[in-house]
Formats: sequence, structure tokens, C-alpha cells
Amino acid sequence: MAKKHRRTWIAALAVASALSLAPLVACSPSAGQPTAKGPAADAGAPAAGETTAEGPATPSTAGALRVEGSRLVSETGEPVQLRGVSTHGLAWLPQYVSQPFFDELRQDWGANVVRLALYTAESGGYCTGGDQAQLKQLVRDGVDYAAKADLYAIVDWHVLADQDPNAFIDDALAFFAEMSLDLADRSNVIYEICNEPNGATSWEQVRAYAERIIPVIRANDPDAVIVVGTPTWSQRVDEAAADPLPDPNVMYSLHFYAATHQQDLRDKLEAAVAGGLPVFVTEFGICDASGNGAIDYASADAWVALMDRLGVSYVCWNLSNKDEASALFQPGCAKASGFDEADLSAEGRWLAGVLGAPGFDAGGAGSEGEGADDGAPAPIAAPSGELSGTSGSLAWTASVANSWTEGTSPCRQYALSIRNQGDAVSSWEVKVPIGAAFSLQDGWNGEYAAEGAVLRIANAGYNGAIPAGGEVRDIGFILRF
Repeated sequence: MAKKHRRTWIAALAVASALSLAPLVACSPSAGQPTAKGPAADAGAPAAGETTAEGPATPSTAGALRVEGSRLVSETGEPVQLRGVSTHGLAWLPQYVSQPFFDELRQDWGANVVRLALYTAESGGYCTGGDQAQLKQLVRDGVDYAAKADLYAIVDWHVLADQDPNAFIDDALAFFAEMSLDLADRSNVIYEICNEPNGATSWEQVRAYAERIIPVIRANDPDAVIVVGTPTWSQRVDEAAADPLPDPNVMYSLHFYAATHQQDLRDKLEAAVAGGLPVFVTEFGICDASGNGAIDYASADAWVALMDRLGVSYVCWNLSNKDEASALFQPGCAKASGFDEADLSAEGRWLAGVLGAPGFDAGGAGSEGEGADDGAPAPIAAPSGELSGTSGSLAWTASVANSWTEGTSPCRQYALSIRNQGDAVSSWEVKVPIGAAFSLQDGWNGEYAAEGAVLRIANAGYNGAIPAGGEVRDIGFILRF
């Protein structure tokens, strides 16, 4: 595949029905909380979740990607968004790197990027006793399988236990020199040169590391997109924004785990992008920062809504059958491909809803409905608790007022209340991230439209005014999952 510049797409979430809306007025353990900067999508760019006239943006349709301002764009300059999954450590779980499974990720999951996580310092890691020749070949194979599946591939130098990426800089220099030479003709490759700098590692140390690694890649692959980690487990995008690298084709990573990292970190992501910093969420989970704690669906949904609105690309951790909340498969699931919904963990089912997962809508990834009653596909799990969030000065809460099942499909009735924490407004609009495939069955005292995994709600003609400190209630809707 000829190499030029690069690009991507979002698989739109399958929605059975939606009401029209008139124009409106407006795991790697992570810890700590920081960051900051970027404008939403450029004017006239496709909204998050939309496809271009040519269809989904993949290596075959969008070519080699590049960075333009705060956005990832195609070789023709159209804004794009990558959404996909990360492997766990390649040294320990290589079975998920295969052509059949990568084909499945693209066709059945609706992903358009896969991240190849090469741990550096842990037992059996690349720099600590791992079989380097075998691991490099697995990376090459992964990039090749991804290209054939029409996926972008992130080559991830997975700094974690080593804390400071400079700890093994000689190994990193040699690795990226060899990999960038071997992969220079691939239009689907992105290089992530340090996963999660942490501990006392400063942005100055990360920047100094990047200033040595990037020229090595550029010598062989001058147009590649390169992602640089940020301090505090890749959360300090504010520090990168204050002193960015001069290379215009570099992005900066932000990682979050939804039950730990909430509105303050979301605010920092939005501020970073608003200030022009190109941010890539190369790793996230919907549990806490340990990778194995409680799941927070509402926070996870709020993160997805924000990333989609900003056009920020994101990759979910992780492809494994480990007995932990951030694993996408059920503990002990022996499959390496051919997954159906029964094989997915709670996070796996949530991610299938976010990505649209057309294969699962059809009864499972190539499963012909295996595991579902009477050949019918099992439903994606519906959110069971309260949803909440903010939209500018408006704080909203959607509480479950009633729930029932129709056939195999759960239904939820929500009561929405909106409190105005700012100046008086004469009209309002909120976006409620749902986090699973749904159809809108009914809605009252507002105008509604389903947009992927998000329900967009605006005032009716008679309830748009909310005074400062005021609240509007008696708004509700019914969703079927």
C-alpha cells in the first residue's frame, strides 16, 4: 500500500428509530488526575459518528493520516476519528494477534484501529528478558494483519513499571529505528513512543526522550503520526500544551479510567483541545484506575460523548480473558476469534454498544446467533442506574423511573431534570450519553433525536426559559435496548 498521509472514521451506532430534531439554539494502572487544552471539529467537518461521502475512513479509503491543528485528518485533509481496542501485553497474550480476529474487529466490532501493546519493563517485557526477535515479529505481523483487515495499527512502546521512558532509551532507539525502517511503506501505522510516564517523571524528561526518538523514526518514515505520552500515567496534557514539541505531526496521549477520572479530567481534555493541542486517548477503561474495580457507566458515557464531540480518537483497554473488569472477554474464555456476545465481559458489551458492533447486532461476531434463545441475538446490556452530566451551565440528571422487558429487550423510562447553574437562558439543549445501542420509543416535554450512543434533547416551545439557579422538570423519555 503506497504511503502518503493518514485518516479515519467512526462507526455509527445502530439505532432502530429516532425522532427528527429541528434546528436548535444552544490495563495498565493509571492514577492521579491532571491536564488541559482544543477546538471541537473544524467548521464544516463531519460530526463525530458520521461517515464521509466515500464511506468509513479506513486505510483503504482515507490513506495515511496526519495531524492538522488539533485534529487527526485524512491524506485529503478531512477530519477523522479512530475508535478501537488495545491488546494486553503481546508477550503474554499473543493469541489475539491474528488475521481472523483482526478481520472480526473491523467487520463485526466496527473498530478501525487496533493498538499493539509491547510492554518494556515487566517480567518478560521487551527490555527485561523477553524474546525480542519474537516480539518484533509479532508487531510486524500485527501491522500486516491490521492492514489486510483495513485497520490502522498503533505500535505502542508500553512504558509502565519503568516510569521514565529514558530508563531503556537505548533499546527504544534501536527498536524504533528497526520498526520504522521495516514499516515505512505502511500507510496504516501510528507510533506511540511511551505509554504512561509516571512516578516523578516530568514533562521535561518525556520531552527530552521524544526529542531523541522522533528523529530516528523520521529518518525512515518522515510522514508518520507519532503519539507522545504525558506525565502522571498520561494525564498531564496541560503540561504538554504549555511546552509542545516543534514537530507538527505529533499527538499527545491522555488516558483515563472512568470510575476514577471524572469531570475535572474531562475539563482538562476539553481545554487542551480548545487550545489547539492534538490529543489521542490511546487507552481507557470504564472501571477504576486499577483496571479491576467498579464500573462507572455514567462517567464512561460522559467521556464518550465528549470525545465524540471533540473528534478525539480513543482506544479501549484490553483484549484479554483476564479476571478483571477492564478485560473485554469473560474470564477463562478460550476463544481467540469467533466471539459472540456471551463471551464478552460487562466492559466488552458496553464497548460493543459504543462501536455499533454490526456483527453482534447480527447475533454475534460470526456466530449465527450462538448463545441466544431461539436464534435471536442477545441484547446489549442496558444502563441500569442514573445518568448525569453537564452541558455548559446546565447540570442534568436522568433517573430511571421505570424498567421492564419486551421479549429479550430491556426498556427504561427516564425522568430528566435540568438545573441552570449560570445566567438565565431562554432555550436549552443537552446531550445524554447512553452507552449502549438503543431505540427511542417515546419522549415528552422536549424535542428528541438519537445520535449514535447519545440522545439529544432540546426544550419544547413552552419550557425553554430557565432562570439563574432555576430548574426544569417533567421531561421524560423511554428507550428500548
